[in-house]
Amino acid sequence: MAKKGSILICDDEEIMRDVLETILSGAGYKVELAKTGEEAVELYSQRSFDVVLMDVSMPGIGGLTALEQLMNLDPEAVVLMVTAYATFDTAISAWEKGAAGVIRKPFQNEQILSLVAKGIKKRQKEEERQELRQAMVRSVKREGFIGRSEVMETIFRLVERVAPARSTVLIMGESGTGKELVARAIHESSSRSEGPFVVVNCSNIPSELLESELFGHTKGAFTGAVAAKKGLFEVADGGTIFLDEIGDVRPELQVKLLRVIQEREFTPVGDTVPSRVDVRIVAATNVDLKDAVRNGQFREDLYFRLSVVPIELPPLRERREDILALAQHFIHKYAEENGRYISENLTPEVLSLLENYNYPGNVRELENIIERAVVIAPGEELTVECLTAEVRDPGLAVKMMGAAEGSSSTIDLAKGANFYDEVKKFEIDLIRRALEQTGGHQSRAARLLGLNATTLNSKIKSYNIQPRQN
Repeated sequence: MAKKGSILICDDEEIMRDVLETILSGAGYKVELAKTGEEAVELYSQRSFDVVLMDVSMPGIGGLTALEQLMNLDPEAVVLMVTAYATFDTAISAWEKGAAGVIRKPFQNEQILSLVAKGIKKRQKEEERQELRQAMVRSVKREGFIGRSEVMETIFRLVERVAPARSTVLIMGESGTGKELVARAIHESSSRSEGPFVVVNCSNIPSELLESELFGHTKGAFTGAVAAKKGLFEVADGGTIFLDEIGDVRPELQVKLLRVIQEREFTPVGDTVPSRVDVRIVAATNVDLKDAVRNGQFREDLYFRLSVVPIELPPLRERREDILALAQHFIHKYAEENGRYISENLTPEVLSLLENYNYPGNVRELENIIERAVVIAPGEELTVECLTAEVRDPGLAVKMMGAAEGSSSTIDLAKGANFYDEVKKFEIDLIRRALEQTGGHQSRAARLLGLNATTLNSKIKSYNIQPRQN
């Protein structure tokens, strides 16, 4: 069976070309020949080769000059220099110009085959790395994880480096900064990309049910468990599980998560036999877990196991140079979804307002602003009137909050009041304000109010609290 690999042999001596061709063709490689350095460079410019065997001493430009030109064409080229006069200076010069190795004539057949095989592996690893990078770029562009700022370029490079590994990643950042998009980019750029990507929002699942959701349960494990159920860790086997809002996990469940990370096994609720899984864990939080550790709310050992590779996403207000690219991406996305043509060239007035707004809801808020603007735009261009009132007047949110605070504190007791009704009104107003301040993020709103996330969720459902309309 032929080996995968293409070899370019460049030597001015016909007998040497024949010898090398016989050795390498016999080993299953596809071989092409060049008589001069100029010819080799010309062939390589038409298509790349996995390995080049280049004689040092040749008429014309010579092997070292040809090596230099090949490296300019392809910085990742694998070039082995062959010479009958392998002095120390020659070797140093070749390595400085990018050669992968120097072979001295006469050589053994096994030596040539061994060095070429190593060169093929080196080339394949580089191609795999490039494929991962391209997969990540496709992923982040498709999902809207876009950035031209220096800090986002740094994050792109970090994602590229950590994607092939198995290590646990902790993504930190405010709500709406794109933590799930980073997690997806890591998954899709990894060898697990064909496996499942399972998202778990730890703050949206009541704490008493989270263990069963994560690890599954047996039939009859608790009231209502009428059948056995797979946990999300088992569903994610062979892929990646994304644990969003990991800081909301209660302490007793933190112990079990630690075991999964360390032992790669868990025990379903009601069972005694552990199950093993092959899952990569990516976690995210919008709170400072170090503070949570200091306050005794989060296990220190779990924090260190989660934050093997920490990635911190900056809020949009700290990378304003990305706002234009993001806005144009969302214009294209929502114009296409709504069957409209909207110019991505923003007017100076619209761009100025977008770039000067603080975005408490970060990229998610910008996306909502642009979607709304695209839907209500009267023509093919976004105008200032298409933007929300808060963007047009950044001080409006503060004014509205102040008005709400004043209105909730005035009750005319002379006319009589129902204590429970007034308390309910106050609760609803307080919860609604907290949700608005956190961009609708229940976990953060609960922390602002000093409530358990489950308690807040229960009150929202009980009172049927809806966000105020703009």
